[in-house]
Amino acid sequence: MAEALKQFIERHKSLFWYTPESKKDEISESLLVENILNYGTLDDVRQLIQIMGINNIANIFFSAKDRKKLNYYPEIHNFFSHVFAKYAQKHSQ
Repeated sequence: MAEALKQFIERHKSLFWYTPESKKDEISESLLVENILNYGTLDDVRQLIQIMGINNIANIFFSAKDRKKLNYYPEIHNFFSHVFAKYAQKHSQ
């Protein structure tokens, strides 16, 4: 995991309260994106975009729809579907 992502997770560790401290550096990008979009502020989302890039986040976001259980709140999923469709490069939806 990139150092910038580790620092980002450390600053937002309250969103990962259920993950033991020793395992926080093993948080997947998909879990990170899901938690920040669901529970973070818009500033948190902007910071994550600066670190990971909007196209990468959009790909992670849209690939989650193929999972059996979609963990995004409906209003969050709707909002970011529109944001990523408008601002991210073409991706598989």
